[in-house]
Amino acid sequence: MTTRKIFFLAISLLFVFSAAAEQKDYAGCKDPALFPNRMPGYFIQKCEHQDFGFYEFYTVKPPKKRVEGEVNVVYYRVFDKQPERSGLEVVRNYENAMKKIGASIQGKDPHQTWWVNGIATIDGKPVWVQAEKGNGFYTVRTVKVQEMEQTIVADAAAFSKDLKSAGHVAVGGIYFDTASATLKPESAAAIQEIAKMLKSEPGLKVYIVGHTDTVGNVDSNLKLSRDRAESVIQALVTKHGIQAARLRSFGNGPFAPVASNANEDGRALNRRVELVLQ
Repeated sequence: MTTRKIFFLAISLLFVFSAAAEQKDYAGCKDPALFPNRMPGYFIQKCEHQDFGFYEFYTVKPPKKRVEGEVNVVYYRVFDKQPERSGLEVVRNYENAMKKIGASIQGKDPHQTWWVNGIATIDGKPVWVQAEKGNGFYTVRTVKVQEMEQTIVADAAAFSKDLKSAGHVAVGGIYFDTASATLKPESAAAIQEIAKMLKSEPGLKVYIVGHTDTVGNVDSNLKLSRDRAESVIQALVTKHGIQAARLRSFGNGPFAPVASNANEDGRALNRRVELVLQ
């Protein structure tokens, strides 16, 4: 074999080995926990993770379904010179896999060659799943439904400023169990800031006002909003030493919305606790 032929053979092998190396699964990526295997002939090109984000899942008829929570996406790419799986095969495989884990199928494209999605229940929480076929690739996306962890809360100075300028202020970062007046532990930071404001202004008296969305009947929402306001007062009195005479609870129920109750984003804004100057 001549030197020239050996050279070109070496170059050819280099390209082959380079292509194979490039087609290994992307570092740090792995198959979704719900679907630990994949379509034959594909590698993971990339993956994405968000502790809290959203995705608008496809629906048979618009609008799309927006889902918020923990987002994970895996992108699969077919190996070079490997036969690509048909859209029908990919969609049908993942539809059957979803059913095997107990997911309820929410929708699929009319020809069953593009996408399919469903909802599974994992550890008591709903998880949306969608498989989508593209040209030379397909993706598997999951969104574990959950509320955002509130890490930013207004401080005592902001509460005081808004009370003096507007007579009331909504307090972010106060959370309750669903349909309950039990404060969640993550509410402690916001309540501490209310106490800090009250301690810095000994003459200040406020109403603690609870608000709800329109889910449920009016009477139960009125009671729930009063009970939630009272829970905040009890926390201020028992845990922070604020005099009960400086506080008074009131429940507005669903009667003072700040957003539409027609969607979850609006309802979340309407479920709140406000301070009102006495």
